[in-house]
Amino acid sequence: MKEVLAKYIPENAVDAVFELIKAYRIHFKIVNERVTRHGDYRKNPDGSHQITVNATLNSYRFLITTIHEIAHLVAFQKYGRNIKPHGIEWKQTFRLLMLPFINPLVFPNELLPFLANHFKNPAASSDTDAILSMQLKKYDGPTYKVFVDELPLGSLFKIENGRVFKKGKLRVKLFECTDVRNNKVYLFKPNIQVELLNTHTNE
Repeated sequence: MKEVLAKYIPENAVDAVFELIKAYRIHFKIVNERVTRHGDYRKNPDGSHQITVNATLNSYRFLITTIHEIAHLVAFQKYGRNIKPHGIEWKQTFRLLMLPFINPLVFPNELLPFLANHFKNPAASSDTDAILSMQLKKYDGPTYKVFVDELPLGSLFKIENGRVFKKGKLRVKLFECTDVRNNKVYLFKPNIQVELLNTHTNE
């Protein structure tokens, strides 16, 4: 298992993550990418614990996702199954489990301030924290996709399901984007990755 983990997470995190998996007797699976989630925890009918993590994540996001899912298991064991999945008990557990990894031996120095800020009050997904999400995505492999935040005003872009939008103005922290098919306006987070169709603007 250590050899497998070493392919997916930072080298200096392997031993500690392996010990957590062993201590909680987790059936750990690395799976093909799922668009809707980075990872998943479930308690099987036989009482065993299963965690799945997307194989396509970069090593830093893979580590964060793995600890995120282990935190669900630990929080449920400590506080009971009636707690909210991403409530205060889970937040405290996630923060404590993650703390030993937030150091320059595991993460690049430039990521540490963003991680420290995020774990003051960890969200249900690192993608919810737009600033951290964009910093983490710098370590992804080459991609033709760009952040909505990076698009020129008025440019057209396509999302996963094929729908095409025109980028509009920023409203507080979200961008107003118009669906070219029905002319309805939707709000997009700045860290959503999309396919740029052109850079032409009429704005």
